[in-house]
Amino acid sequence: MSVKEATKAAPAPVRAAPEPPRPTKRNRAWDEVPRWQIYLPLSIYLVFTLIPFYWILLFSLRPSGSTSLVPWPITFDHFEKVWTERSFGTYFQNSVLVGVVTLLMTTLVALAGGYALARFNFKIKRAFMLALLCSQFVPGALLLVPLFEIFAELQMINSLGSVIIAETVFQLPLSMILISNFIKNVPYSLEEAAWVDGCNRFTAFRIVVLPLLRPGLIAVGSFAFVHSWNHFLFALMFLNNQEKQTIPVGLNTLMGADSVDLGALAAGGIIAAVPVVIVFAFIQKWLITGFSAGAVKG
Repeated sequence: MSVKEATKAAPAPVRAAPEPPRPTKRNRAWDEVPRWQIYLPLSIYLVFTLIPFYWILLFSLRPSGSTSLVPWPITFDHFEKVWTERSFGTYFQNSVLVGVVTLLMTTLVALAGGYALARFNFKIKRAFMLALLCSQFVPGALLLVPLFEIFAELQMINSLGSVIIAETVFQLPLSMILISNFIKNVPYSLEEAAWVDGCNRFTAFRIVVLPLLRPGLIAVGSFAFVHSWNHFLFALMFLNNQEKQTIPVGLNTLMGADSVDLGALAAGGIIAAVPVVIVFAFIQKWLITGFSAGAVKG
C-alpha cells in the first residue's frame, strides 16, 4: 500500500467542537446578579408601600381610643358611622354615577376622535395633535373659573352633569392620543378587505377593528374612571348640596377645624379605595397591554 492510499484509508481526524464564546464582563455582571440584590430593594419598596395601607386598615378596624398595633378586637363601628351618619352611602352612589358616565363619554368621544386621527389626513392634523399634547400641561385648577362661569350660565351648578362634563373634557386629550396610537397598530388592510366584501366604513370598523381595540378601550376607560373617582376640585367647586357630593368631598368633611375622627376617616378611605382595587385586579392584564400598545407607535 502506498503512502497516498494509506492516507486515503486513514479515518479523518475528529475536530473538536468549538468552545462556546465566553461571556463578557458586562454580560456576566447582568446574568450572575445575586437574587438578594433584586429581592431586597423590592421588599423595601413593598414595605414602604404597604405600611400606609395597613395603618389605614388598623385605624378603621380597631375601637376608638385603642393604641394597639393589631386590630383586635375587630369592630366595624367606624364603617357603620361613615355609611349612615356621614352619608357615605349617598357619596358612593354619586361617585359611581360620575365615574361610569365619565368612562362611557370619554371612551366614545376618544374612540371617534382617535379613529379620525389615525385613519385620516387633514391640514391641521399636526397642529391639532400638538394642541392635545400642550393641553396636558394645563393644571385643572386653571380651568375652574371659566368652567364655573360656563356652568353658571347653563344653570348646571350643583348638578352631577357639570362634574361629568368637566371630567370628560379634562381627560379627552390623553385618551384620544392613546386610542389613535392603538388604532394605528391595527393593519389598514383588514378594513380594506372588509370594504371589498361589501361593508361600509362603520360596519368594517365595528366588525374588524373594534374587537381588536379591547385592551386600549379598557385602559382608557379605567384611567377615566379612576381619575373621576378620585378627583376633588371639580366636585368641590361645582357641587354645593351635600346630597350631590362625591366621596373625595365627603372625606374632606370628616376633617374638622379642631379635631379629626381618625377611625371614621380611615373607614372612609377604605370605602373609597376598595372599588378601585377590585376593578384593577380584574382588568390588570388588559390595562398593561393597552397602555403598552398605545405607547409604541405614534
